[in-house]
Amino acid sequence: MTLNTTSQAIPGAIPESSTEPNIRPIRKILIANRGEIAVRVIRACRELHIRSVAVYSDADRGALHVRMADEAYHIGPSTPKESYLDIEKVADTAVRAGADAVHPGYGFLSERAEFVEACEKRGLIFIGPPASAMRQMGEKTRARIKMQAAGVPTVPGDNGPEGRGFPTVETALQAAERIGFPVMLKAASGGGGRGMRLCDSADKFPAAFESAKREAKAAFGDDTVYLEKAIVRPRHVEIQVFGDRHGHHIYLFERDCSVQRRNQKVIEESPCPVLDEDLRRRMGEVAARAAAAVDYVGAGTCEFLLSEDRNFYFLEMNTRLQVEHPVTELVTGVDLVHLQIRVAEGHPLPLRQEDLSLRGAAIECRICAEDSLRFLPSPGKLTRLRNPAGPWVRNDSGVYQDAEISMFYDNLISKLVVWAPTRAEAIERMSRALSEYQIGGIKTNLAFHRRVMAEPDFRAGRYNTGYIESHKQTLLSAPTLDEETVRTAAFAAVIHAMQATATTTGHADLGESNEISAWRAGWPAHGIRDSK
Repeated sequence: MTLNTTSQAIPGAIPESSTEPNIRPIRKILIANRGEIAVRVIRACRELHIRSVAVYSDADRGALHVRMADEAYHIGPSTPKESYLDIEKVADTAVRAGADAVHPGYGFLSERAEFVEACEKRGLIFIGPPASAMRQMGEKTRARIKMQAAGVPTVPGDNGPEGRGFPTVETALQAAERIGFPVMLKAASGGGGRGMRLCDSADKFPAAFESAKREAKAAFGDDTVYLEKAIVRPRHVEIQVFGDRHGHHIYLFERDCSVQRRNQKVIEESPCPVLDEDLRRRMGEVAARAAAAVDYVGAGTCEFLLSEDRNFYFLEMNTRLQVEHPVTELVTGVDLVHLQIRVAEGHPLPLRQEDLSLRGAAIECRICAEDSLRFLPSPGKLTRLRNPAGPWVRNDSGVYQDAEISMFYDNLISKLVVWAPTRAEAIERMSRALSEYQIGGIKTNLAFHRRVMAEPDFRAGRYNTGYIESHKQTLLSAPTLDEETVRTAAFAAVIHAMQATATTTGHADLGESNEISAWRAGWPAHGIRDSK
């Protein structure tokens, strides 16, 4: 199997004819996920001539990933706990389907060491890191200790007595006063901003402590929290790393994820607007050292806070593929899912650090079904869908027109990603792509993204993790009459033109809508089966 890239073969790639010991070819992969990431992996499987197996819940019976996969298996009710989060059921289904390997995507079971072990127990290849690396990096207090021992700079903080978090608010408050306010309370088993609270004074601390513990318990089944010094106005910069089973570790540069709301990433880009070559190299080398410290295998991401004085601090390592991985793929030309599969088969990494370079600029906008003024989910039926297209526009999506955005799962509709030779050109390309995107039947955050692309500070690269809050009057105010009128009029003009074409020629050029209808009629999933 040769490494496929999004542009050209990478220098140093291992030739197809090479013979390597201990290689276990993968011929069928079960994707233990749903939505756009399941579709993304299915496409990679097709390119590599690997059969794909989808799993689905009651709510996802008609989902895009189910229709696209070679096989699909029902695994339970709509609630994640009874379907996508059921370790034994998912692993048993992989065996029943005759899969060689399991790809976890992100979310759900992707960072559960118990799932890795369940797969390995059944003789399945887990496409990701070993359970030992997950455990070392998954528990944040343990990861901080490990990284400090490896010489990786961490945010000043306190892991609690014996490094096991704080059992009482009194001990936590003493530590917070010793560190100095403002402080950040964080869940030891956390991620995605859950179980995290910023506190700027002692009188607010007890309420913040109890709130963080409650959310951590609900989200992760573990209410352990620890403390970090809050870095004021930082940028959130993450480094993509990759390791193989032969002890090789590389970094594929950075992504700036500072445009966030409630500690959830909204827009990502690469390269980071404020990094120079020296700082990029130093951060990359630290990230690769962090991966090596836990014998990491596969795709992972080291997340850092970058302070205004250009110091950087390790936050955590996400032991999986990231939502925003397409940004890295576009600026490096490396297909990360292909590389995941190759490494999982036992191949050494087919490229060296010196083979990698950054080319141009890429931006990703997460298009979500939500009220963009309040950032509340907006589930429902997609009654209209017209996707953007054109040169260097990528839209990773898991939906189609008339599909349902379920209340049971993440409200991500798609990841709209663009590439251009320069950052300024990438912003203009994203603005154009966003203007083409049409979604009906539900509320979305499209208007929010359009405003960000036009906002002067973002265009100049002047932003940090407080960007949305500091610009909420511009970004989150209700749409003006002019905005709504122009958008409605534009859509009405398109419909009118289509109707006129139908009258004069006998058919309407429905563009992407026709493609969707044809696909729905002609691309049923093969072998859909119940798990019973």
